[in-house]
Amino acid sequence: MESPVRRVVFLDVATFGNVSLKGFSERWDCTVHDLTAPEEVSERVEGFDGVVVNKVRLDKTLLNSPAAADIRLIAEAATGTDNVDLEAAKSRGIYVCNVPGYATQSVAQFAIALILELATRAGAYAEIVRRGAWQQSPMYTRMDFSTAEVSGKKLGIIGYGSIGRRVAEMARGLGMEVLISARPGSSGPVPAGRLAVDDLLASSDFVSLHCPLTAETRSLINSRVIGLMKPAAFLINTARGALIDETALIAALRTKRLAGAALDVISQEPPSDDHPIIRAAHELENLIVTPHCAWTAREARQRLMNEVAENILAFCRGERRNSVV
Repeated sequence: MESPVRRVVFLDVATFGNVSLKGFSERWDCTVHDLTAPEEVSERVEGFDGVVVNKVRLDKTLLNSPAAADIRLIAEAATGTDNVDLEAAKSRGIYVCNVPGYATQSVAQFAIALILELATRAGAYAEIVRRGAWQQSPMYTRMDFSTAEVSGKKLGIIGYGSIGRRVAEMARGLGMEVLISARPGSSGPVPAGRLAVDDLLASSDFVSLHCPLTAETRSLINSRVIGLMKPAAFLINTARGALIDETALIAALRTKRLAGAALDVISQEPPSDDHPIIRAAHELENLIVTPHCAWTAREARQRLMNEVAENILAFCRGERRNSVV
């Protein structure tokens, strides 16, 4: 059967890093753009029947415009699809697919790395050596930071999908006791083996967020729930920045109401220099911020592109694979 997809355009391939696109170029006529500004989208999709996108927005106006007349497939090179107007795509008969689960291992091990960094401060101690402070020490060691063993500590996981489950497996291997929350915002009795979110927060030494951003989870971590947490507890977020009320978190860290936090995601990405979390990261020793890189292990990025290619091939065979619309 002749392939219904002949020409494929990549709108923001730079967001995938140094991955191989051989699986695409051997099958389709491909045009590749490192990044695409909003005003460039219309011109760049015109004449293409397949569009591969990560963060570029494909809104209703664009999808209903003459420039998008040839689009038959939008292959989201990510799990989330909030950058695509799915209703507009559906009304136009455009097939939309995504790639769930490609970064499970990468994100999970990064979350564990953040837990260990909060507990051991290995990176902060390495910075002491780079600054020359160890070389000036009057004794053989430095004890600038309070550190702790994670074995025996309680890790509360909010969001028990594939990433949350993998974090739990890794944490148990470190000797941690894992607590799992009920779905935030859910009604009815708490399922067996789960804890209500408030109870989990009050019991945990570490809390790791792995839930999606929904109306129920937006600002899930706010001043009220921070007040339930142990003052010695640590918060880790590798999910979505808006899960946390950042003003409340900064206040808690500044007053030591919370021992520390490690964030790979924040409310604005990339942030401005004056973003509150960025300013706080310069001031607060108990706040660690990384640039939304938990998903970026080389293996995860190549797996992502391989899965995108398989999604397009399935569409060409008339099959629905990882379909969203």
